[in-house]
Amino acid sequence: MISPTMQDALNTQINIEQHSAQLYLAMSAHCAANSFKGFAHWLSVQASEETAHAAKLIQFLLDRGGRLQLRAVPAPAAEFGSVIEVMEKTLEHEKGITGKISALFELAREEKDYASEITLQWYVTEQVEEEANVGEIVAQLHAVGDKGGAIWYLDSKMGKRGA
Repeated sequence: MISPTMQDALNTQINIEQHSAQLYLAMSAHCAANSFKGFAHWLSVQASEETAHAAKLIQFLLDRGGRLQLRAVPAPAAEFGSVIEVMEKTLEHEKGITGKISALFELAREEKDYASEITLQWYVTEQVEEEANVGEIVAQLHAVGDKGGAIWYLDSKMGKRGA
């Protein structure tokens, strides 16, 4: 059985993951509206990943006898600026998620909730990958700028991301 404290914290993280999915869908639509179909695709795949992250936490919570308490997901903005700004905001968001996952992991340790700690280890590792991937894209965008053919090459490359 999961503690009420851990149950509440997991429900909060589920909400955060769902908000991330909404944010990335909004960013995807913004990129598509600005003719960056590759970045739109990349962000759409990212949104699907965030939905899967929430689903994985939901199943874990239910498997532990916890109660799912869905909350309203705040609406994201509709405008995000240039593609560089979109991806910088994505990196900033992922860094914030890393902090929240780290705090959740620490709570699991404090609670001596080993099952949650083991499950959350996957999320800790996932966040390292997320930050590295988005950081690389941001670095590439800064290297090529937002004018000229190179940004369209990167857009094409982002469109090849698999699910």
